[in-house]
Amino acid sequence: MLKLSRPIAFIDLETTGVSLSTDRIVEIAIIKVMPDGSRIVKRKLINPQVPIPQQSSDIHGITDDMVKDAPTFKQSANEIKMFIDNCDLGGYNSNRFDIPILMEEFLRSGMDVDLSTRRMIDVQHIFYTMEPRTLTAAYKFFCEKELVGAHGAETDVTATIDVFMAQLDRYKNLGDSIDSILGVIGEEKIVDYARRFGFDDKGNEIFNFGKHKGRLVTDVLRAEPQYYDWMMRGDFPLHTKQKLTEILNRTLLKNT
Repeated sequence: MLKLSRPIAFIDLETTGVSLSTDRIVEIAIIKVMPDGSRIVKRKLINPQVPIPQQSSDIHGITDDMVKDAPTFKQSANEIKMFIDNCDLGGYNSNRFDIPILMEEFLRSGMDVDLSTRRMIDVQHIFYTMEPRTLTAAYKFFCEKELVGAHGAETDVTATIDVFMAQLDRYKNLGDSIDSILGVIGEEKIVDYARRFGFDDKGNEIFNFGKHKGRLVTDVLRAEPQYYDWMMRGDFPLHTKQKLTEILNRTLLKNT
């Protein structure tokens, strides 16, 4: 049995699209796995306040009519924040999609949620490290069953937990704690959830994109202060802009 010092909140989102900066949540399902092995489920439809594209509805089955009377994310934000309070976080491709989108919604709602002390278990990362496949294939491979109802948030997050538990049974070297699992698959150290920035081997923030890729963010901000303005006006996620501002303010403090 998995040994937990605090709960893991496994999260799955259905959204209007895949853009971290512009798309919105239409459904959220969270299953909290408690240290005693019990589970607590929270599932909500969310009114994204923008039309849901047909191509997205074709995938997850959620339409404008289904969410027209649902609460907005801002109306649900505190409830969701409290539900995941003091939890580590998990999901399938959650480090690169679900958690960044969730954080964007929190920031858009004016709510500051600090995840710096949370451990993050991405079941896709485990799977891609051991057996590169999709969630449907992972479920078939590890659970030896067909995944029925894929792209429903609660179905997907339940399947993710089933795959996670089966991975622990199959790969004994993963151990039975969050520390031991991350010790095997590695724990990515990130600056912003969209990965526009990274760290160099000395722990300094660097650009991960564009003409300044690989350069220290602080060096670019000193040499080209207009680059900050360009990014703040650009189509970058709010969390990326927040981190850029933190780096700028830190740089300004050092120069005073």
